[in-house]
Amino acid sequence: MTDLEKTQIQIGYIPLLDCVAILWAKQRGFFDEVGLDVSLVKEASWASLRDRLAFGFLDAAHCLSAMLPAAALGEDQLGIPLQTALVLSQNRAFISLSQKLCFDLNITTQDNMQESAQKIVTAILEQKPIQLAHVFKQSIHHYCLREWLALVDFDVAQNMKLVTLPPPYMVEALSNHVIDGFCVGEPWNTQGELFGVSQIVASSQDIMPKVADKVLAVTVDWALQHPNTHRALTQAIQKAQQELKYLDDYTEVWQMLMDFNIVQFQCSNTVHVQKFHSIQNIIRNFVDESPQPKLEDFKWLIQQMVKWDRLIIDETHIEQMSQNCILSFQA
Repeated sequence: MTDLEKTQIQIGYIPLLDCVAILWAKQRGFFDEVGLDVSLVKEASWASLRDRLAFGFLDAAHCLSAMLPAAALGEDQLGIPLQTALVLSQNRAFISLSQKLCFDLNITTQDNMQESAQKIVTAILEQKPIQLAHVFKQSIHHYCLREWLALVDFDVAQNMKLVTLPPPYMVEALSNHVIDGFCVGEPWNTQGELFGVSQIVASSQDIMPKVADKVLAVTVDWALQHPNTHRALTQAIQKAQQELKYLDDYTEVWQMLMDFNIVQFQCSNTVHVQKFHSIQNIIRNFVDESPQPKLEDFKWLIQQMVKWDRLIIDETHIEQMSQNCILSFQA
């Protein structure tokens, strides 16, 4: 085995379904197999995770893909460059609205995403107070909400003020009438539905192209100082991804997600069966067979920043910044 520059590793994560490969690699001993002693660190918010990664308190992190070009642009107020060699999930967010709002606006399960957006936009234009939340400004969730509203009215989409909340607090905020809807990854949309407080009205897969959502991120400096460790870390998580894709029995995976307090509801092949198989299917298909980051993903993310944050960036600069977000291991 190639000498590792560092063996004791701290990986940060936010409790979402798409950190599952990191948790599974730890549970199955895949990190141990490559000589790494990994500690998993649950972070309270994407902002705290980003800051702790940038300033070296974490070695690597389950990270929003858009944080990487935001760092390159200095839009995160830190400007410490981040890179990734591994995609953890692709475009698996949903938009959920409170069941009360859906009832009041006659938004039904038969409505398509444009029809639901039309009813929300109409209410906004009638000055009804509607508060929507995303997980972070630089995220596909932010752009998904904007693009959804823009199906009906670009000006409303551009000017709508969005609340930022960590994913685990979305359902609670909805229950307490702090917000009226949110865009977030699973399992929080399913939890909202099973708790009887929210209704899924749109999927990001129908609104946006198939781009990276979460990635395994490190700082550029860390990657340069620890190339062998980084390669080993990535290999262990990729092994977990492959096993999760083809695993027959998800009992142990489900128990792990409950132990980490990511899944907080009863769901199995006998209880809420359709939801159980839907979540299992999401886990199987978080990434393609080759989960390497793609240049087009980061170009799209930067173009969204240009579109919605009114940034001015030369097309050649977009290409270079996108390339700088990706780390390719040399053979």
